[in-house]
Amino acid sequence: MAAELQVPRFSSCRGVSFEINRNSSTPPLPLPLDTADTNGAPGAHDGNNMADPAPHPSYYWRRLPTLAFSVNNLASSAKVAPHPLAAESTASSLRFFSATHSRASSHFCDLDIEDEEAEYQDFHPSSACQRHHDIEDPVRVLSCGSTNILVENGATCNEDYKQQLPLPPAKKVSAAKSTESRLSVILLDQGLFTVYKRLFALCLSLNLLGLAAAVTGYFPYGQHKAALFSIGNILASVLCRSEAFLRCIFWLTVKLLGRWSWVPLPVKTAATSFLQCVGGVHSGCGVSSILWLIYSLLQTLSHRESSSDEIIGVAIAILGLLVISSLAAFPLVRHLHHNVFERFHRFAGWAALAMLWAFVMLTASYNPVDKSYDVRGSRLVKQQEFWFTVVITLSIIFPWLFVRRVPVKVSAPSNHASLIKFQGGIESGILGRISRSPLSEWHAFGIISDGKEEHMMLAGAVGDFTRRLVSEPPTHLWVRGLCFAGLPYLINMYKRVVVVATGSGICVFLSFMLQPCPADVYFIWVAKGIEENFGDEIVRKIKSYPAEKMMIHDTAVCGRPNVSEMTVEAVRRWGAEVVIVTSNPSGSRDVVNGCKAAGIPAFGPIWDS
Repeated sequence: MAAELQVPRFSSCRGVSFEINRNSSTPPLPLPLDTADTNGAPGAHDGNNMADPAPHPSYYWRRLPTLAFSVNNLASSAKVAPHPLAAESTASSLRFFSATHSRASSHFCDLDIEDEEAEYQDFHPSSACQRHHDIEDPVRVLSCGSTNILVENGATCNEDYKQQLPLPPAKKVSAAKSTESRLSVILLDQGLFTVYKRLFALCLSLNLLGLAAAVTGYFPYGQHKAALFSIGNILASVLCRSEAFLRCIFWLTVKLLGRWSWVPLPVKTAATSFLQCVGGVHSGCGVSSILWLIYSLLQTLSHRESSSDEIIGVAIAILGLLVISSLAAFPLVRHLHHNVFERFHRFAGWAALAMLWAFVMLTASYNPVDKSYDVRGSRLVKQQEFWFTVVITLSIIFPWLFVRRVPVKVSAPSNHASLIKFQGGIESGILGRISRSPLSEWHAFGIISDGKEEHMMLAGAVGDFTRRLVSEPPTHLWVRGLCFAGLPYLINMYKRVVVVATGSGICVFLSFMLQPCPADVYFIWVAKGIEENFGDEIVRKIKSYPAEKMMIHDTAVCGRPNVSEMTVEAVRRWGAEVVIVTSNPSGSRDVVNGCKAAGIPAFGPIWDS
């Protein structure tokens, strides 16, 4: 018997050592073999009756010694993991694969890990294929994607074959750690003219025009009501972060634009861009409120006889608190010291609200003639500043009325993730916030629910809070009963959508697999060690979705894919209107930019998400 040729061990760009071997310890089992005919139509065959095609591929998972994965039935998205077979292998024999042990990923979104990029070269299937160009009959593994393990014998590694593979973009890998930081991707690589920045510039420009007109005397109302304009900007800023208000806006948008088929796609995508980037209005109005308050304070100081020291002191306190709150929200502080941002932004805002009430009461009741205060309700309700402050207060307090400490069940399918279960069903596309200490920090996660008796969150262990969920699982957590709508909720506005997720980002989309959805959704999920890291429960939920509507790529088995090109191919094949992606900053950027270059509307998380 001829000796088998030794197979080299490969390392993917994620640092996963693996090899594709015939598993001698596993007896041959009948596996479905899917091939594509000359017209590209897929055909499925049973291992016992090769002549009977199945109308649709059946979904199943093949357990391997250390890895569980499935393989896509679409040849157009093929990835190659070449295997030099023994010379005596025949073209008709079925191959079985065994995977070696691989070290755990240090990050849950498996696209960019700076610590590992310096240690491992990217595993490009075509380059491996080139190394074994003289080996006939390599095994072709079609993208570790949706449903079946497909093995096609008799393929040869040639240039035409390699050109059909969506490879990851070329990268320069050096011994030193990559200088591209997450912060630079978040702040610099999103462009100078994003929708968020345009909304910020628009709000600030309009306020600057009004302020300039007031200073020059062309806007008398603004000159006499500068404090009102400051409060009005605070109101607009607060509403853009009010979970209740935005939930209503998202609901109305979906109902109005998603109901009628005649609504043009550009109108829908414009609405999606605005709602996704409404934080630009929040920031622009926040900065504008400071400018109007400075102008109001300067006017008061120039006419001190018509005001009091108390009013001036309170106005200065409000100004200082607004400046502190704005500085804490500066991107550099927010992303490098998130807890500092959250606490200063929240408590400075609350203190400013208290001072604002004092300012409104003092200015409404002050009599400059006898320099006394006469607090009357009849005078107070006639002030516009009073009603603006009432709306601001209600917008801030309302979500806190639904804060509860609830029992939870936390399980950890691996040390990379935790599943947190709650009572009660939630509609798809909704996100929730949880906390161990409600006054210090809140963390938002996508909600997985079938809309019936319970819902859960999938939290990747990538930060202090999420790592503690794995190491010290709580029995109770604080939750905001008023959940909020995010970008995934707008999927309901379209007809056909491709969603792309990496790692634990799949959690924001899983509810669309479990509940009826107005849109026809195709799923692409790229993750590492799917069953090992995410557990059987997540796998079972995924298996309930039609196999022809999903592509799952396990990077532990297939290496790093070109997710951007994979997405573009899926959109053209599926006829989707839009792409929604949830990944790390660089992964989202690559997919969004790749889709836009192909003329496909695409949306992903922004730095202010």
